[in-house]
Amino acid sequence: MSSDETLVVCRDAALTFGQGPQAVVAVHGADLEIGAGDRLAVVGPSGSGKSSLLHLLAGLEQPTSGTVTRATSLGPYGIGLVFQGDSLIPALSVAENTALPLVLADRSEARARDAALAALALVDAADLADRLPEEISGGQAQRVAAARVLAQEPRLILADEPTGRLDHATGARVLDALLTAADHTGAALVVTTHDPVIAARLTVRRTMRDGRLFAPEEVP
Repeated sequence: MSSDETLVVCRDAALTFGQGPQAVVAVHGADLEIGAGDRLAVVGPSGSGKSSLLHLLAGLEQPTSGTVTRATSLGPYGIGLVFQGDSLIPALSVAENTALPLVLADRSEARARDAALAALALVDAADLADRLPEEISGGQAQRVAAARVLAQEPRLILADEPTGRLDHATGARVLDALLTAADHTGAALVVTTHDPVIAARLTVRRTMRDGRLFAPEEVP
């Protein structure tokens, strides 16, 4: 993997929901490039369009104008997503939740569990492996979500407000886990946040306001 490889490029990418007078523009003409190994924070208040931008980057939404181009080297499992809040399946243990994407990708259960346990250890959550989601805290659940991404070894990690519902100390541990995951796999990491303390720990920061993504020198 080349350190200067470009993984995702947005060119004047916009996302509009609805039509006519009821239309809501979630993202206005965003320009953004994400390269291998990048550490990017997208900062802005709730409702500023950060989640919609992440959905465009991930391919969960298609731009209504402009383009979003992803490198073919990303492949079908090259993007790992960490969502805000609860994302674990209640009936599965922590280890089973972490291993699930690998099992769905036809990895044997034994190999998937081994990878899950290794990923949990890297985010300091190995002792949670046999617990159910209802038996762990919100901060622990977010670390498990990071481990689930780490186990997949993606090229690009997209984390949507992963610390938004946590206190500062717990949020810092979750970000530690995400940075560990990205460093371990060599992945690019994009984190949306409204917390300037979290944003300051990433190398590049971009601000979003009312659906508009500002270049660093244009921050309002």
